[in-house]
Amino acid sequence: MNERAGQLKAIDRLLNIMDELRDQCPWDKKQTMESLRHLTIEETYELGDAILENDLEEIKKELGDLLLHIIFYAKIGSETKDFDIADVANGICEKLINRHPHIYGDVKVENEEQVKQNWEKIKLEEGKKSVLEGVPNSLPSMVKANRIQEKVAGVGFDWEHPEQVFEKVKEELSELQAEIKQGNPDRLESEFGDVLFSMINYARFLNVNPENALERTNKKFIKRFQHLENKAKQMGKSLKDMTLAEMDVFWEEAKSL
Repeated sequence: MNERAGQLKAIDRLLNIMDELRDQCPWDKKQTMESLRHLTIEETYELGDAILENDLEEIKKELGDLLLHIIFYAKIGSETKDFDIADVANGICEKLINRHPHIYGDVKVENEEQVKQNWEKIKLEEGKKSVLEGVPNSLPSMVKANRIQEKVAGVGFDWEHPEQVFEKVKEELSELQAEIKQGNPDRLESEFGDVLFSMINYARFLNVNPENALERTNKKFIKRFQHLENKAKQMGKSLKDMTLAEMDVFWEEAKSL
């Protein structure tokens, strides 16, 4: 059996299992798209964690969980005769072909940026009223800001040089400092948001994914703080009873691990 035949056989096996579960399992019978939604979000975040950890075995498992959810939604769609897995697959195939005219047509591109620009133009031609229509409202704010900036850049609304973006960051920081002195909570929150938005934009120019960068820092902080907690426990002390100077010794030690 060649590789592609084996892949198709595995997908067919999963489709058959889904049919059996939906027909015979009390839990699977009860599920709706709405009841699965939060589980799908959870699985997506678990995949994201595995990717950041570069745990390939875990990535494989989490991809399987997400694939199950896709099959599950398609199964529910087929029961109401709205769509099935073939419609899902054919739909994305047609979208990919339509949005890659440099592969499946006669459009010429020179780099990745031109591909992105064509992508956004094609979406508008497909009937989108705004380039920002494709940004889900429920995205976490940092991810949403990054996607907004990517999308508007795709139609040319962008800075030309990283230095310009950094100047904007400094400008927003200066405005934040001014609002701190004024003490107006609403204005302070607004200016703080502007600082974050400009930093996320600057990250894009540095080819840094801000969500990944912050999550790596979160993980780093957790690891170091837990080292501090363990050291305090070994000394029979509570962190509340330790001075900042004492804690700083173990914090610096954690940074070298």
